[in-house]
Amino acid sequence: MLRSLRIGVACLALVLGFTSPNLQASQDAKKAGGFSTDAALAAKASPELIGALSKELGSTPEQAAGAAGALFGVAKSQLKADEFSQISKAVPGMAALLKAAPAAAVGTSGAAGALSKVAGSASGLAAAASAFTKLGLKPEMVAQAVPILTQFVTKSGGANVGQLLAGVLK
Repeated sequence: MLRSLRIGVACLALVLGFTSPNLQASQDAKKAGGFSTDAALAAKASPELIGALSKELGSTPEQAAGAAGALFGVAKSQLKADEFSQISKAVPGMAALLKAAPAAAVGTSGAAGALSKVAGSASGLAAAASAFTKLGLKPEMVAQAVPILTQFVTKSGGANVGQLLAGVLK
């Protein structure tokens, strides 16, 4: 009986020894700007777009999903609701992509949202560059990402919808 108890305790210690570092590493990554499940879900919700963007940026799918979400967040803050709705319909998983963007990447409510609309897309792209930095991407990569998004939206939503997005992400 005592031997069984010792073996059980040793097994438990062994299991905890293997899982604790992995659990801790996962928690550390999340604290250090790791990716939420939102980013992983967004990558799966729009695999064609995220695959192309990830390849262009040389990033992980989670980074690409956050980057796309940040840029679509800029578009959402700059366009009228019915205009953004057209873009949203052209992109599978838009809600998940928007959630995958780093927190506070783009102000879309209250005074911040109104100020963002008045200031134009330059401030929106600055916010996107900040979001890219939070994702571990270089801010200059915004310029690489925009054509991928506009090409995708043009292909899936038509030229007019692609032009809406391109116009706001100049």
